Amino acid sequence: MNNSSLMWKLKNEEHVIQDEWIDFRRNKYVLPDGSEIGPVYNYSKHSFSLIVATDTEGNFLCVRQYRHGIDEITTEFPAGGIEYKEKSDVPYITYDNIIATEDDAFAAAKRELIEETGYTSDNWTHLLTTPANATLSNSRVHIYAATNCKKITEQELDDTEFLNVITISEKELLERIFNGDFKQSLHVLAYYLFKDKINCKAKDINA
Repeated sequence: MNNSSLMWKLKNEEHVIQDEWIDFRRNKYVLPDGSEIGPVYNYSKHSFSLIVATDTEGNFLCVRQYRHGIDEITTEFPAGGIEYKEKSDVPYITYDNIIATEDDAFAAAKRELIEETGYTSDNWTHLLTTPANATLSNSRVHIYAATNCKKITEQELDDTEFLNVITISEKELLERIFNGDFKQSLHVLAYYLFKDKINCKAKDINA
C-alpha cells in the first residue's frame, strides 16, 4: 500500500484544554477503510532542547530533579522548553506554534545549559531533531552535544525549578541507565547518539 492508503482523516477536533502549557485534544478520525475511530487523544506541548554535555575531563554534566509522572527523583541531562510566545499571535499553545527552527532550538540549548548548570561550551554539535512522542504529540526534541564545557557562573533557575548539578563518569552514567535513576527515554537515546557521533568522531581524529 502507498502512504495515501494509510492516512487517517480528521473528522472532528475538540480542544479539551488549551492554555500556555498544553493543547490537549479529543479527536475523531476516519480510517483508511472508511470506518471511524474515536475518541483519540493527542496533544501539543513546548518543543524542547536537550543537551548531552561533558566537561574538560570528559565527565557528563547531569541534573537531578523531581519528575511527577513517576513520582521520583531522576538523573538526566540538561534540557528545557523552547518559547513560542514571541513568535505567536495567540497566548496559548497550538498545533503549529510549538514547532521551532533550529536557530531557536540552539539558542534555547545554550540558554538552558548555562541556566541549569552554570557551564558553557564553544563546541556544539546538533545530533538529532525528532518527534518526542509521535504516537500522541507533534512536539519535537532537539538534541545537541556540548563538549569541553567550563563553569563560568552559578545556576540561574526559574522560580519553579529545583535541581542539583552532578558530574558523573561514563561508567556511572551507564550504571544509572541500566540499574539506577536515569529514566528519561529520550535522554538515554541522546547518550547513544552522542556515543555514536561524538566519540566515533574523536576516534577518527586520533586514528
